[in-house]
Amino acid sequence: MGLGKKKEIQAQGETPALREVERFYPGAERGLTSAQAAELAANGYANTAVVSNAKTTGQIIRENTLTFFNLVFVVLAVLLVVAGQYKDMFFLVIALINSAIGIVQQLRSRATLEKLNLLAEGRVKVVRDGRLGTVAPHNMVREEVVELCAGDQIPADGPVLVGQVTVNEALITGEADPITKNPGDELLSGSFVVSGRCRARMDRVGAESYASRLALEAKADRGAVKSSMMKSLDRLIKVVGFALIPIGTALFCNEYIVLQHGFSASVSSMVGALIGMIPEGLYLLTSVALAVSVARLAGKKTLVHEMSAIETLARVDVLCVDKTGTITQPEMTVREVVPLDETRWDAGEIEEILNCYYSAADADNDTAKAMANRFNGPAKWRADKVIPFTSATKWSAVIFRDAGAFAVGAPEFILGSERGAVDAIAAPYREEGCRTLLLGRCSGIPGVGGLNGDVEPVALVVLDNPIRPEAKDTFAYFARQGVAIKVISGDIPETVSRVAQQAGIEGAERYIDAGYLKEGVDYAQAVRDYTVFGRVTPDQKQKLVKAIQREGHTVAMTGDGVNDVLALKDADCGIAMASGAEAACQVAELVLLNSDFSALPSVVEEGRRVINNIQRSAALYLVKNIMALFLALITAFAGFPYPFAPIQMTLISALTIGIPSFVLALEPNHELVRGSFMRNVLRRALPGGLSNIVLIVGIELFTVAFTFEKTTLTTLATAVMGFVGLLVLYYVSRPLDWKRWTLLGTMSAAMLISIVFLGAYFDLTRLDFQSWLVIVVFLLLAPSVIHVFELLFERCWHLVDEWFARRSKRKRRQIS
Repeated sequence: MGLGKKKEIQAQGETPALREVERFYPGAERGLTSAQAAELAANGYANTAVVSNAKTTGQIIRENTLTFFNLVFVVLAVLLVVAGQYKDMFFLVIALINSAIGIVQQLRSRATLEKLNLLAEGRVKVVRDGRLGTVAPHNMVREEVVELCAGDQIPADGPVLVGQVTVNEALITGEADPITKNPGDELLSGSFVVSGRCRARMDRVGAESYASRLALEAKADRGAVKSSMMKSLDRLIKVVGFALIPIGTALFCNEYIVLQHGFSASVSSMVGALIGMIPEGLYLLTSVALAVSVARLAGKKTLVHEMSAIETLARVDVLCVDKTGTITQPEMTVREVVPLDETRWDAGEIEEILNCYYSAADADNDTAKAMANRFNGPAKWRADKVIPFTSATKWSAVIFRDAGAFAVGAPEFILGSERGAVDAIAAPYREEGCRTLLLGRCSGIPGVGGLNGDVEPVALVVLDNPIRPEAKDTFAYFARQGVAIKVISGDIPETVSRVAQQAGIEGAERYIDAGYLKEGVDYAQAVRDYTVFGRVTPDQKQKLVKAIQREGHTVAMTGDGVNDVLALKDADCGIAMASGAEAACQVAELVLLNSDFSALPSVVEEGRRVINNIQRSAALYLVKNIMALFLALITAFAGFPYPFAPIQMTLISALTIGIPSFVLALEPNHELVRGSFMRNVLRRALPGGLSNIVLIVGIELFTVAFTFEKTTLTTLATAVMGFVGLLVLYYVSRPLDWKRWTLLGTMSAAMLISIVFLGAYFDLTRLDFQSWLVIVVFLLLAPSVIHVFELLFERCWHLVDEWFARRSKRKRRQIS
């Protein structure tokens, strides 16, 4: 976002509070008093979120009852009342049951998520009454003095009081370069701390903060975030909605004016056709299935920030992971200190230097914590200045008043091209998968811009970072599922490669130092050729994710550190560990609350299960809708009577679509989802829908040829469409297990009983011998007709897939 836009947002008027409260301007040491904080909170100056993803009970009820199709159902019911066809109104009962199920399931899912959000909510370090404590972000008040360090998300806006921090504002301004903030400089909510420590006063909270105003603007501009699947369903509903009125009018005119069937019969036929065209349960089924999936993931201690992430999970075919905290355990231990010149620096002196160093430096990452835990002895020197570690520089430095400056970090970043001798000593440790840090004495005075001068190698510190016990099984699962793994780490590529090989990651021997990647073409080629990327900076992680996406892949990114934030944001699905940096958890779509990477397979399986089953169930709905749409057009303009009454469409919908779809939606299905939602659904639905058209038009022609009664036509059409619906259910249920056989058998038995023994209730007539011959012929023809359409569409889709593949290949070549 440009600076002009930034100033415009900041210039907007303040949100009115309950009562004006004077400003207290607390200092960094004392902060607000408890009484002042309570007064501010009571008068509306708390850091309350202005945009919530949670729906109110009223919104949930309205979204499940006041829908376009429910309005259509009410209008159709009124017409049936006027026509005196009360029995045909049974579809209203189905609509009410669908709405009730949707309301109950979404209320239950909301309750589960609310509990989980309380567990996942971060804490802000605040100074009150001169003491440092923590509060929930929404309990922070205006002018709160907060303490911030690396990895913290800045909760509101205000000036730095003491200390110095480097922040990244890319999430709110688009400016990727870290910015150093000194006392007096403004911090913006939504940005995050990369390094350093400070105390700041939060002068603008809640609706006044920069991030809140951005969120309000974004919500006004964009609305709710929807997955491609929900967008496809929205488009389908709009198309059907526009078609209902003209087709309904044409059908009524055909029945009432052309065929002269009378008002009551004409209304019944028109309503039957329109009900068949409406995918009344599809949108509800999709919404409920997604809501239930979010609740199931919550039960597995996985917090879903965006419901669209469920669909993305099902399509993930590349998973990007870091080494530390994902492949290995987050905790490190110092294994050994290797002096590099014992004539100059013996073991005792090195120990003292490191004790002094880590008494001054902040332990703001896992490596620094391991060093601080090991080197915690008394410090004999006083530090004048600390240059904090950043993922971009790969080193930190401390300037001592009486002993000069020392730096600790990656040997290649400290020594550059002169690291040959040190690399030779470090190589055996790296082969074992250990991390090595260099302690060096600086001849110049280090600064944010660099070390400034020569560096004398003093010692190597070797750290152990053991592999997670469950890592091998987890990566083996992804290999079986066809998900490629890319390891993207800031560590030395040889070390990362060795650790990845020990974890059983396929292709882990193919590694590259990201320092050699310069241009876009380098990244495009690298993501094709390599599995392991070492010495990656935060902006390079982001570039690698984008390069993989340009290759046509759906990318999930796991991360727990502040250096992962930009890549998590740009990945198709960002997955954060709750134990990591707060900023990472805020931008990710999913948060693993137990920080357990081995839970990821079950999370991916849940995404695949729900999307695969929704696609399968959607195909059942669209078979009926395709048939009803085309049959309505044919009968309206060919002068045929419409063969179905509403009660018969309700029977067919319930036994071949409604009940099976909800049962199938709960089935396990862990296949990778490929292709667009609507294309996949149409691929399954069109053969059945068009088979219905061919067979029912054939029955219409027989009716004309043999002068069958309208009731005979209706009975023949209901039996054939019911049989085709069961055949489609058989096709979409494959592979069949005992549960699916039971479902198919139960629905078939219910259909047979309804037609043969309960026919009078469904306005079906008893058939004579001639009619039975017709129905037997069409039932025997049905499997062959469906099979022909299956083969035809399989060939057509294959040609379309080949065309898309060639087009994508050409695009990738052009990008490269």
